Amino acid sequence: MHTPPPRVVATVAALGLLSQLEVRYGRLLLFQSGGCCDGSTPMCYAQGDFLTGDADICVGFAGETPFYMTPELFSYWQNCQIVLDIADGRGGMFSLDSGTGKRFVTHSRLFSDTELAALAAITTAASASHAAR
Repeated sequence: MHTPPPRVVATVAALGLLSQLEVRYGRLLLFQSGGCCDGSTPMCYAQGDFLTGDADICVGFAGETPFYMTPELFSYWQNCQIVLDIADGRGGMFSLDSGTGKRFVTHSRLFSDTELAALAAITTAASASHAAR
């Protein structure tokens, strides 16, 4: 069986900005809602300053930083790997990258059939383990 690919990866530049923000604000989290008000870009918060909902999904990590999204958005992106990057510009209104001259952006790529099968295998195993409890 193939090893499943990470659902989230980050560029060196994105990891660098996360590191700078973590020095200033402490542990971070990323959230992408897909809604209005900057919802098309990942928002960066200090852990504890933004509470995720019970249904929100941690889809992976950018370095040590967890990356969450709503279940509705995950249903659209479940077949894609999220690539966290940065671009010049102002970050989201409430995002910690605002004011740095850089903003977080996401790109994506479709998983191959082999990668999707590996992801499905771990999802099935996790579901079976949860049901056995």
